Amino acid sequence: MDTASIPGRYGSAVSREDVAGVVASLRGSGPLVHCLTNVVVSQFTANVLLAVGAAPAMVHSAEEAGAMARVAGSVLVNLGTVTSVTAEAMRVAVAAAAGAGRPWVLDPVAVGPLPWRTGLAHELLDIAPPAVVRGNPSEILALDGGPGGRGVDSADAPKAALAAATALAGRYGCTVAVSGPQDVLTDGTRVVRLANGHPLLPLVTGTGCALGALVAACTAVTDDALLAATAATALLTVAAEDAASRSAGPGTFAVALIDALYALGQDRLVEAVNLR
Repeated sequence: MDTASIPGRYGSAVSREDVAGVVASLRGSGPLVHCLTNVVVSQFTANVLLAVGAAPAMVHSAEEAGAMARVAGSVLVNLGTVTSVTAEAMRVAVAAAAGAGRPWVLDPVAVGPLPWRTGLAHELLDIAPPAVVRGNPSEILALDGGPGGRGVDSADAPKAALAAATALAGRYGCTVAVSGPQDVLTDGTRVVRLANGHPLLPLVTGTGCALGALVAACTAVTDDALLAATAATALLTVAAEDAASRSAGPGTFAVALIDALYALGQDRLVEAVNLR
């Protein structure tokens, strides 16, 4: 079902005010986000969460992952640099989050061409359904049985993954967020498209991983997973536009993005977010 069949105030399944309201709740409540994430980008991810008012926790041991998942507001599982050791921590964290009623988010980095992590992604999905799966188009297609992309790079456009995203959302009762030049998100019934962002985003390592963390943070403050994923995506992509306006290239953009996330207010978000 397309957004045309679910008219919102702006023609989308969610409104700009709804998005801004989630961001306001995020900044006001400061949820603890347990991140089992890519070691290449852990510091950047933590700084992104701090900039929006969330509290990051980077706990990767199986001995502690369950305890942290039970007290956190939400859990992020990112497969970027997964090992057999951290995979066990992910299994423990997902089971503990589900047992405690905490939402968790799967970022299935590089699934498809790498069979072991692809199998792990399906294993985690079978332990407990996530609130959100967030990935690039090739990763989403791979979770639905496709070949995947080239490592972390997508070989497909977001619109090509909508059918796979809808199928996954129906199978697991979750929201699926497909990132790209135009982001596409669905909970299996509603569809949201966002057309914000900047070409510098994919030139900085960790922006996609940071988006997964923002999605997890937003799931901690609203029960509507589609709205949470939309708010997180809008937050990052609008901030990227603001950061790019005062950046000379990828290096200054990475720093400016943290500042822009920190400074982004509700009025600016309502004005700038391009929901379709």
